[in-house]
Amino acid sequence: MSSVPDGKKLVRSPSGLRMVPENGAFNSPFSLDEPQWVPDKECPRCMQCDTKFDFIRRKHHCRRCGRCFCDKCCSKKVALPRMCFVDPVRQCAECSLVSQKELEFYDKQLKVLLGGGTFVVTLGTSDKSETMTCRLSNNHRYLFLDGESHFEVELSRISSMQILTDGTSPGGGTSRASGMLLHYKPMGSQDAQQLQMEAAEDKKLASLWLAAMHKAAKLLHEARDQ
Repeated sequence: MSSVPDGKKLVRSPSGLRMVPENGAFNSPFSLDEPQWVPDKECPRCMQCDTKFDFIRRKHHCRRCGRCFCDKCCSKKVALPRMCFVDPVRQCAECSLVSQKELEFYDKQLKVLLGGGTFVVTLGTSDKSETMTCRLSNNHRYLFLDGESHFEVELSRISSMQILTDGTSPGGGTSRASGMLLHYKPMGSQDAQQLQMEAAEDKKLASLWLAAMHKAAKLLHEARDQ
């Protein structure tokens, strides 16, 4: 184990090298824990094709699910940023498809969230609204809202999230995201607070941001249910 700048450390696990926060409390809320590998003695056969292992047919563990497979059924190496691996790692066919779909979020939608969008924000049942820029923090743990005032929402304290739409778009296409309704518990409080956001000037950018946030919500839900 060796320390590197920016509060992260390089850790070698049986699955490969991982770049993780120095303090585990600062893990990204999208991150997943490494799975426990199925013990070798409990998998005499490939858990996909049922091929029996021997000196020629070696067993391999999927780095995402921890199950045991032959080389044919676990040959793909795919990036797995949710487990902080530095390099692409071996995964079974099923897991590799899931990881490949998640890469779109990390390659595209995460950048949209970090860049931010402009919204008209209303707190609770207040009659007052404020135009604010909302963006995801660099460590992925907070939503920063900046306008005349500033406040933060910790993603781990969001209890519900609903994407609002503007109805059917012209031509009968799919509806476009126009806002978001959040319920969350502020730090030091057990009482839920409501936050409503409606797209401001650049509605196209706001819609892209909201679509990315919708995907982020799915990853958050998966991480919590792990």
